[in-house]
Amino acid sequence: MQVLTGTTEYFKGIGPVTFEGLESDNPLAFRWYDETRVVAGRPLKDWLRFACSYWHSFNGNGSDPFGGPTHFFAWDQCSDALDRARDKMDAAFEFFTKMSLPFYCFHDVDLVDYGNDVAENERRLQAITDYALEKQAASGVQLLWGTANLFSHVRYMNGAATNPDFNVVAHAGAQVKAALDATLKLGGENYVFWGGREGYMSLLNTNMKKEQEHMARFLHMAKDYARKQGFKGTFFIEPKPCEPTKHQYDYDAATVISFLRQYDLLDDFKLNIEVNHATLAGHTFQHELQVAADAELLGSIDANRGDYQNGWDTDQFPNNLNELTEAMLIILEAGGFSGGGINFDAKIRRNSTDAADLFYAHIGGMDAFARALIIADNVLQRSEYRQLRANRYQSFAEGAGRDFEEGKLSLEALRDLAVQNGEPAQISGKQEYYENMINRFI
Repeated sequence: MQVLTGTTEYFKGIGPVTFEGLESDNPLAFRWYDETRVVAGRPLKDWLRFACSYWHSFNGNGSDPFGGPTHFFAWDQCSDALDRARDKMDAAFEFFTKMSLPFYCFHDVDLVDYGNDVAENERRLQAITDYALEKQAASGVQLLWGTANLFSHVRYMNGAATNPDFNVVAHAGAQVKAALDATLKLGGENYVFWGGREGYMSLLNTNMKKEQEHMARFLHMAKDYARKQGFKGTFFIEPKPCEPTKHQYDYDAATVISFLRQYDLLDDFKLNIEVNHATLAGHTFQHELQVAADAELLGSIDANRGDYQNGWDTDQFPNNLNELTEAMLIILEAGGFSGGGINFDAKIRRNSTDAADLFYAHIGGMDAFARALIIADNVLQRSEYRQLRANRYQSFAEGAGRDFEEGKLSLEALRDLAVQNGEPAQISGKQEYYENMINRFI
């Protein structure tokens, strides 16, 4: 990929990041991510489909509830909103191309600052996506998915599609229409809905049934509009249980799947699973992936990790090989993503203030996922992992167990078989053995 810089080079002294292999001590090189390496019949780049999140990498300023910004960007100096947005896009595409990242993802307000005038916001988005088209054509970088930020503005304090005020719902519709238009214009492969405030703080003032019906109606309207405009991609729902609201309607993968089924949205929507959202819901990332994969709704993932000591969404870059390997086992056995990829919905730490830190973070995340995929493939191809799991359910492969799976037995028949066969023998689950197997290949 050719490095793309604007009139200003924002990441001076950093050249293209390339694969140098395990012998390299270069911190600005990949040791595991060789995008052309074939694993399970596909190059790594096709399995992983890495994307950079525009919001964390080029908007995130390091501020937290207890302190102001610590990241001060050279591309954030112009007073004019569109000039400032173009500078930021120059920096973004310089980074994408130096990292050889094939995709990026954005919220509408990440690309250009919004105000309160709908028409002016649409004009700004139109102008900056004109510029993005030029950048994409020159670099080959593509849009994995777009979305609208329906949670930051004060008007969305009580939700967007689920807001009790119809005027707010109308504003949400206007914003989603513009974001869909932008995604279509840029050739986005997918579109994401994350209901950041689609939920409630107290049931005392909430009609939950009405709000969920409104959300379903809104999603149908958005889907119908996009299809009418020729959008062929997939819509993703991204589950999250809480924060900022006390309880969000897209709590976890199982809740979202039930919602999609209830409101006849399964044909057009799949899931975008985020690691830290899974753990906030009291699950593991692997659990959420498996729930989505079992329903054939695993669309994409947002890659990050939480902090085991903190109960909020810390969005740190992923680096836990055991967890990632278990995740890649599920993704490999599911055949990969349905239209999506791996978006690094992660941010460098508040005290990581060097320009190179953004590179170190993405290099580490990309290498970790590549290594985990290679390990997972080795586990599947070179160990007894699959056979052990199949053996554990062997009693359903024939005889009465098979009859049970095929619906040929009654409850009375189960009772008679229990009497006939007596107390079952203990059969070990061998959890420690499986865990050791993963470590053996790491």
